[in-house]
Amino acid sequence: MGYRLGVDVGGTFTDLLLFDTLSSAVWRHKTPSTPHDSSEGILNGVTAICAKAGIGAGDIDYFLHGTTVATNAVLEGKGAKVGLVATEGYRHIMQIARSFVPGGLAGWIIWPKPQPLAALEDTVTIKGRMDAEGNELRPIDDADIATQLSTLKANGVEAITVSLINAYTNGAHEKRVGQLAGEIMPGVPVSLSHEVLPEMQEYERTLTTVANAAVRPIVGKYVSNLRSRLADAGMNGKLSLLRSDGGLMSAHKAEEHPVNILMSGPAGGVTGAIWVGRNAGIKNILTLDVGGTSTDVALIENLEARRQRTTEVGHLSVRASALDVKTVGAGGGSIAYVPELTKALRVGPQSAGAVPGPVAYGKGGTLPTVTDANVVLGYLPENLLGGTFNLDREGAKKAVQTIADALGIDLMAAARGIIDIVNENMFGALRMISVQQGYDPRDFALMGFGGAGPLHVNAVARLMGSWPAISPVSPGVLCALGDATTRMRTETARSFSRLATQTQAADLITILDEMAAQTRAELLSDGVPEDEISTAFEVDVRYAGQAFEVPLTITADVLTSDGIAGILARFDAEHKRLFTFNMDTPHEIVNLRAVAMGRALDLPAAPLEQGDGNPIAAKMRDHTLWMDGREQPAVIYDRAKLRAGDIIPGPAIVCEMDSTTLIEPGCTGTVDTVGNILIHLGQEA
Repeated sequence: MGYRLGVDVGGTFTDLLLFDTLSSAVWRHKTPSTPHDSSEGILNGVTAICAKAGIGAGDIDYFLHGTTVATNAVLEGKGAKVGLVATEGYRHIMQIARSFVPGGLAGWIIWPKPQPLAALEDTVTIKGRMDAEGNELRPIDDADIATQLSTLKANGVEAITVSLINAYTNGAHEKRVGQLAGEIMPGVPVSLSHEVLPEMQEYERTLTTVANAAVRPIVGKYVSNLRSRLADAGMNGKLSLLRSDGGLMSAHKAEEHPVNILMSGPAGGVTGAIWVGRNAGIKNILTLDVGGTSTDVALIENLEARRQRTTEVGHLSVRASALDVKTVGAGGGSIAYVPELTKALRVGPQSAGAVPGPVAYGKGGTLPTVTDANVVLGYLPENLLGGTFNLDREGAKKAVQTIADALGIDLMAAARGIIDIVNENMFGALRMISVQQGYDPRDFALMGFGGAGPLHVNAVARLMGSWPAISPVSPGVLCALGDATTRMRTETARSFSRLATQTQAADLITILDEMAAQTRAELLSDGVPEDEISTAFEVDVRYAGQAFEVPLTITADVLTSDGIAGILARFDAEHKRLFTFNMDTPHEIVNLRAVAMGRALDLPAAPLEQGDGNPIAAKMRDHTLWMDGREQPAVIYDRAKLRAGDIIPGPAIVCEMDSTTLIEPGCTGTVDTVGNILIHLGQEA
């Protein structure tokens, strides 16, 4: 097995975690991100972490990578210029969309309609038509296709999408258009809808395929650039990228189907949190991943993260499996300001990012951020990382003073106001994934990670009623840990669309077996050994006439033993939990999916030396911080010197290389056997 390297590129820092699978030894490293070319920051990190471990880049067998390159391309509107080939009569498919206008009653007056990813002038239609059973109604005409593709070529499109009506039942017409596009426009990537998303509902299928095409040139360039730079550094291990659903895909698959990595960044944190939960014996977890720019939250029930059938980035909603992660613009670098009009304090979503960063970093930042407020209040001590990284507290005070002046209050109240608002923003995101989906947050622990998660986790747990608040081992690089410990995954889908009363379990099993063989073959071609591949199935069910469906996971054995009735009983229970009622309407089975997965790495967490409960050996110094409207004495501890069973009464601050944990007054932190800090309400844990 050898060495696995997890690399997570965030907006502010690039995190690396190197794992030796034979000895379970771990090395961590954090390096500033290089937004103009991420591979530069990655290579700086690879060089540094290899030096720490005393190995060469050539010793790394697996390079596992979570990236926001596709996400940012969509958020910043920097996708490629896409040409769309549709069926005659369907030229406006992207413009009409679902006629859905968000917002309240006045939404249709004030909603600026987002620009579709494929412009109308870059959309052409061709003759030919399939029916809903996949039979050819009208043939296609090569000369007609060539004429239309020449129009797109003249328009200078950088990527092509082919999405024809009913192509999900028979992709022959799309394939031919793809062949001709390859001849007429060599080098331009072509995405075919029956390969990207073989499901019914032509708008969702078209939008997903267009989104795939829009990010293909950017992701392709990024991956090939990274691959060649790693090769130059002597690394020839396997390069895999993290999918939005928390699995891994090979880099060349990611180049073809980048729509599956739109939420690659946040997925690493969720898979890392599951690993921590498994080792700490905690099954139900809400995650709070606070980076420099944003906070991502997710819900894990029984060590399984909630997945959803849509990936949402900005106003774009595409149909590709993703972990159910909600993101808010609230991070360590979020800028605080007081608008002239309202004179009310606001925080974010604008961020100081990696450059120039918060004022306290002394890199030329001038605007007050959340990090600056944490420094002013004493939650983030000045000399971090063992004195290698000094924070400019005076600069931070000056910046936060501008907010205090604008509001006419004192400095500490202004700083605390910034923290309270950012905590409320995080609380709001967590409510969306728990309370609004029928879960009681009091049944979950709250895990804070990312650079600033452990600073806020105690306060947010108090708002949520979710205890214990957990600060995992090396929280700053937990996303990279997730990247390093996750497994290969691929899936395929097919529309079924039949009433349950007209369906036999045997019909479903035949199709699912076919799909399972297809996904297994994909993983085999990626080098996953046959005996390590496992298969799972998903069935989308709805009441006939409903416009949305509920996905259910199912195994072939359960399907054989419980039949269709077993699926329907599960659907009724899930529908009741989500919507509090069931209907007497007949059920309809809409889509089938097969998921193939590689073996999960059973990487154990290294146990910590047992202590006597007294953390005195880890004490660095006494300290004062501002909380509950007054200065309070606190103690700063060095996390590296804590032992299992140590009990830390709040208020206290625990420092480590990549993060800082704040334990509030009235709370107690306990170190578990593998080094996680579990914070409980009350004086004794």
